[in-house]
Amino acid sequence: MSNNNSIDQPAEEQSSPSTEHARRPKMKQISPATFFASLALMALVAFVAGSRSDQIYAAVGPMFGIRVATGSLDTSVLQQTYQNLKANFDGKLDTKKLEDGAARGMVAAAGDQYTVFMDKKEAEDFNKSLDGQVSGIGCEIGVRNDQPTVLRVISNSPAEQAGLQTGDVFVSVNGTSVVGKDSATVAQAVRGNAGTSVKLAMQRGGTTTDYTITRAQVDDPSVRWSEQNGIGIMTISRFDTQTGNLATKAAQEFKSKSVRGVVVDLRDNGGGYLDAAQAVAGLWLDHKLVVTEKTNGQVVDSIMSGSNPILAGLKTVVLVNGGSASASEILSGALQDYGVATLVGEKTFGKGTVQKVISLPDGRILKVTVARWYTPKGKNITAQGIEPNHKISISAADSNAGRDPQLDAAIGLLL
Repeated sequence: MSNNNSIDQPAEEQSSPSTEHARRPKMKQISPATFFASLALMALVAFVAGSRSDQIYAAVGPMFGIRVATGSLDTSVLQQTYQNLKANFDGKLDTKKLEDGAARGMVAAAGDQYTVFMDKKEAEDFNKSLDGQVSGIGCEIGVRNDQPTVLRVISNSPAEQAGLQTGDVFVSVNGTSVVGKDSATVAQAVRGNAGTSVKLAMQRGGTTTDYTITRAQVDDPSVRWSEQNGIGIMTISRFDTQTGNLATKAAQEFKSKSVRGVVVDLRDNGGGYLDAAQAVAGLWLDHKLVVTEKTNGQVVDSIMSGSNPILAGLKTVVLVNGGSASASEILSGALQDYGVATLVGEKTFGKGTVQKVISLPDGRILKVTVARWYTPKGKNITAQGIEPNHKISISAADSNAGRDPQLDAAIGLLL
């Protein structure tokens, strides 16, 4: 998912996270003896302190990498509302939904669009999306000649096994016409639980063919790469747990083939894990600052690249657009600041905040903004985005004809 509304926007069944920059929790390493001694001390002090135990937890929590706040909310209004609702509502109440609704409303009241509460189902979908694991048939959908069209068929997917091909046009999904519909609408209709089936009418040339395809769990690697005219092309669709390893493998292959340059395609990449972007940056940067995080104006973390820059010194172009967000902006911003890559395309989304994912009871999660991030030159790009060195757009005519002037320009800069 991305916030780019251009006609060329693809919609994958494995939707990439929309403008996500998640930081996986880092736990401090503490010996078992220290752990149990601290717990015993905390229990003793809390017993003596009585009502001040929350302050004790707040003091000891950081020893285990846990932030703990003091104070509490007055929930009497919530309880009164629930009691009156239960006493007067003409219908059945689902307690779980009420609890989730109350938590969702409280978090929404923080007024930050990236700070959200997710129930168990939403949390499962969120975690799967970060790793590209979503049930469907396994194809990428875009609009060509004003019609929803297959842009890419994922290897070993139900779509490939059924015989779908790039360029096939969607006519109907489960008997409902999708002629002229946008890609997101069609992708939503095609998606579904693994094991269920979807009926498609697809047009190829002048022939319409009916398919019944059983959906499955489809894994789409976050990094794909190829070589074109001596240029290595690396497409990163999201930053997940495998991105660093896959990008390193691509870089090693490019190096072994002595490519003349590299194109990194981050278009419509909504982000993902910070450490994945850090790992990819290390393919060009040798132990250099990638990004700085600040909370309330104070530096809380300085993220450095690794020390194995496989692609250092190799001419590089990074493709970006309005759907390139968060971790994508961290990577492109760092490479641009150090002058090791040229950015081509359109201005990026502009998400300069960091979120932390916190587990809650019964599979729920809280995704909360914990910091703002800054490029190596100290710029926070919130609402401003990153301007490419060469601005190039893709018109509707380009999309309909299957042309990619942004990629063409990138390759041209490297030849």
